[in-house]
Amino acid sequence: MLATLRIFQEQIPDPSQAPDTLLPSSQGGSGVTGFFQDYWVAETALWVVGIVLVAWLADTLTRRYILKVISRIVTQTKFTWDDVIFERKVFRRLAHIAPAIVIYYGAPLVPGVPPDFSQLVQRVAMGFMVLVVVLSADGLLSALNDIYNTRPDAKNRPIKGYLQIVKIVLYIAAGILVISALIGQNPVAILTGFGAMTAVVLLVFKDTILSFVASIQITQYDMIAVGDWVEMPRYGADGDVIDIALHTITIQNWDKTISTIPTHKFIEDSFKNWRGMSKSGGRRIKRAIHLDVNTVRFLTEEEIGRFGKWELLRGYMQEKLEEVGMHNALKTEGNPEVIPNTRALTNVGTLRAYIVAYLRDHPKIHQEMTLIVRQLQPGPDGLPMQIYAFSNDTNWAVYEALQSDIFDHIFATLPEFGLRAFQKPSGKDLEGLATS
Repeated sequence: MLATLRIFQEQIPDPSQAPDTLLPSSQGGSGVTGFFQDYWVAETALWVVGIVLVAWLADTLTRRYILKVISRIVTQTKFTWDDVIFERKVFRRLAHIAPAIVIYYGAPLVPGVPPDFSQLVQRVAMGFMVLVVVLSADGLLSALNDIYNTRPDAKNRPIKGYLQIVKIVLYIAAGILVISALIGQNPVAILTGFGAMTAVVLLVFKDTILSFVASIQITQYDMIAVGDWVEMPRYGADGDVIDIALHTITIQNWDKTISTIPTHKFIEDSFKNWRGMSKSGGRRIKRAIHLDVNTVRFLTEEEIGRFGKWELLRGYMQEKLEEVGMHNALKTEGNPEVIPNTRALTNVGTLRAYIVAYLRDHPKIHQEMTLIVRQLQPGPDGLPMQIYAFSNDTNWAVYEALQSDIFDHIFATLPEFGLRAFQKPSGKDLEGLATS
């Protein structure tokens, strides 16, 4: 169509070459001159309409037909990366470059238009093409991140932050090219002007620079990955990492709220990553039960005989009775007038042995990790007996249920050993004292 308009233009005479004898002097825009002027305006309008029509056809054909062909090819291939690129609308964005190309090359062909105006139209079309290319590159980088996330090690080494840096550079370069195209200046001259604004640029992009350096350190030392349980009390964050970007790291807390923390804060401040616990396969149980020291005593003969029949204490009782018996036998061979320092089994020591045997026999306790039942320093709250062990299931709900089951059992077993859990006096206790 543009070629047809060019041929039609060559067949139209130039009104500036019309004979003077045919130009009436007193009729203004009438006569031959007016005729040629009207014809010239009509030709210009015809060219403008033709170029706009060709641009519209190019856009329509590209979007409705070429994109359909590309879509059909993409869906029929065995690869998945091309599907991701198509879903990110890379080809759809590139399709918008077709009408811009038509306008760019068609603007100088329009007759009767000043060259400056044609150049301005070309500059705008060029700026639009640069913008389309950058938007397409943005979609391509996003598709690259989606493709990379399908890899098994993507959570440990995310590249989203690096891709965002590339996007920022692309948009800055696109802005410089668009401005240089609109004002008709060399991009180098604009960059020279930006060089004098280095201090301002550093101030504006301070967070971006800090986040970029932090992203490199986080990736290099494998400090955080998507899916990690991270605890950062200073910012009220305690939950799973769901996104690692250039500027921010997003954490979904256990109450389903979202915490967004600047990336560089994970380098500047301390935080706790529970990934090691998840990978080890064991989750620590560290909880104490407080015993009333007034109930601590030696075992009676009846209790020794009864505990000797318990499955979990049978071996312990036999071993301890032999050990205590041998020790006491040596002590009684001395002076009969001196009371020997003999040994005896206590209810609190037997309880500790029972808890150890109970945990060793429990199917949900990790037997290859540390398992200790110890007494802590007694105080106003009684004698703390602490359990330090690991569950073999790191799931939060299972872990909490296991802790509850263990201490339910211990509390219910205390009376068997003649022990009582320590508890500060309540209002009911004081009421009983007042009525007695």
